Amino acid sequence: MTLVQLVRVATFVLLGAAAAAAADPYPAKPIKLVIPTTPAGPMDILGRLVGAKLHEAWGQPVIVESKPGAGAIIGLEYVSHAAPDGYTLSMFDLGSPISVSLYKKLPFDLVRDFRPVAMIARTPFILVVHPSVPAQSLRELIALAKAEPGALSFGSAGVGVTSHLAFELLRSMAGIDLVHVPYKGQAPATQDLLSGQIQTMFMNPINGLPHVRDNRLRALAISTAARAPAAPEIPPVAEAGVPGFDVAIWFGMTVPAGVPREIVEKLAAEIARIQALPDVQKRLAELGAEPVVEGPAALAARVDADIGRWAAVIKTANVTAE
Repeated sequence: MTLVQLVRVATFVLLGAAAAAAADPYPAKPIKLVIPTTPAGPMDILGRLVGAKLHEAWGQPVIVESKPGAGAIIGLEYVSHAAPDGYTLSMFDLGSPISVSLYKKLPFDLVRDFRPVAMIARTPFILVVHPSVPAQSLRELIALAKAEPGALSFGSAGVGVTSHLAFELLRSMAGIDLVHVPYKGQAPATQDLLSGQIQTMFMNPINGLPHVRDNRLRALAISTAARAPAAPEIPPVAEAGVPGFDVAIWFGMTVPAGVPREIVEKLAAEIARIQALPDVQKRLAELGAEPVVEGPAALAARVDADIGRWAAVIKTANVTAE
């Protein structure tokens, strides 16, 4: 056989293999799910929950890989360079559109380099105060802050995190002045709040509600426009003194740009099915979260809207991050 014939045979074999692979229904091999934040946090818990259900439904392993760091930037950068074949997925949340304006330069373009798949769940913040604060409601807290500008302090898990910016939005809308005390993580911020070193903070329900129910903290309001199923007795900020305030942390799934539409739609449909499962709904309720069915187009529109919304908040509050 001549060299030319050998090349033709090899080419034919490769093309046949590629065609066979293309004909395999998705998914035909294990899937990698990247979690760009630290283990045991809400994004990690939700990602593992969905990954396990995808495995049950499709029979292919879903390998969860943690790549935390730099506000989810490290993990998302990794995913942005992955092959657009649907076998590398990533969790992401509200922090990603915030990062677009928070950082001077990102190693990816959130809109150009990714294709949102579906929202999985959303959770509100709970505005809590230390019991020593003489405010039984948000209106009373606002009155205290206006009477003594700069006398009260609020904490967060770091500069530019969602809880920080939610409070910056509250400060702007309510016209109040509190001192921001950033910490390196949620745990030290919570400890100083419990000890009274800081007076108030936005917390996620899974961390905040146990302390409220133990009377170690007092809940004044919830950040979403509607009351939360996990704590229906807590009034929304919009009802409690700041009309129009509505902030929720959403968690979703995204893939590299270029993943075929049919794969994205199959993933989105499967996530919607998973959200309706009774055991999944029970677990979400335990986390203080609620399932939200939102597919690729709606989630992409949400990302665009949040980029603009939080850019304005960041600019008004003059928040910068390295």
